[in-house]
Amino acid sequence: MPQTQTAMHENPKPTVWVLTDGKAGDELQCLGVAERLGVSPEIRRVKPRKPFAWLMPRGPIDPREAPDRPGSPLRSPFPDIAIASGRRAVAYLRALKKASNGAIYTVFLKDPRTGTGAADLIWVAGHDQLRGDNVLVTTTSPHRLTPQKLAAARAVPPATIAGLSAPRVAVLVGGDSRHHRFTAADIERFAGQLDELARSGAALMGSPSRRTSPALAAAVAAVFARHGGWWWDGSGENPYPALLANADAIVATADSTNMIGEAAATGSPVLVFEPQGGHDKIAALIAGLEHEGVVHRFCGRLEGERYEPIDSTPIIADAIWQGWQRHRADFGLTDG
Repeated sequence: MPQTQTAMHENPKPTVWVLTDGKAGDELQCLGVAERLGVSPEIRRVKPRKPFAWLMPRGPIDPREAPDRPGSPLRSPFPDIAIASGRRAVAYLRALKKASNGAIYTVFLKDPRTGTGAADLIWVAGHDQLRGDNVLVTTTSPHRLTPQKLAAARAVPPATIAGLSAPRVAVLVGGDSRHHRFTAADIERFAGQLDELARSGAALMGSPSRRTSPALAAAVAAVFARHGGWWWDGSGENPYPALLANADAIVATADSTNMIGEAAATGSPVLVFEPQGGHDKIAALIAGLEHEGVVHRFCGRLEGERYEPIDSTPIIADAIWQGWQRHRADFGLTDG
């Protein structure tokens, strides 16, 4: 049993805040880490007005949201641990630390862009540049996809997935982002490669994301329809965990590092499709996972073998737990 999980059975659980501006990607990463600590965190969202929002990440924070002001997201009682992410949360985490006279153990996920003094512990992915004594670096990002959730989804798959023959391939479709754009040519190329994969005997199952354009979704859905695959139409429960848990291989688009990281947590080969654009950090992540035999470039065919799942979330949670224990000792706090 990992050190954090063992300790959680032997010690009182900390109170935890998740502090973001509500951006889904930031909040989900923080929740994933908090849940691996074995706690149900409080979600606190900051909403700085202009011009304060323009001054982030350095601050100052919006005075309306100062600690313990009526209506402020930083109302006491303060937590033992605050886990924050996102540019707008940096200054608020610093204000929270000050308001608690340093008692709160602060954690920031991703590069805060203000240096290593932004929090007691900072996590960054390997493709980021920030390094320091209090900086934890892992290959992939944290997420909420636990081994237990995958096992449960594998044990009782939805009928629409259970009815597909092997090999089953999960197709995770993103969309236009800050660094990638699906041109008409990209959509045609992606659909053509999925067609080729299905003709080889693979059963396709997949879902779009919030960023998937109607044109991209329609092209992929048409491929699924031609080959008897299952494409989630957005109705009912999101099948995302079931898709990952029951896949013999996973096709993921390169616009989402989170999607690639979650796929890597399954142990199934990950086939990455790259649309127009790109970024050095994303390229570094893909290249690193490719070197480890996790990721393969998607060319319309199955490639790769199973591997030991890569999951950074418990590593991050363990570092937080150990750091918090040292922090408590520094403040003279005991369990008695």
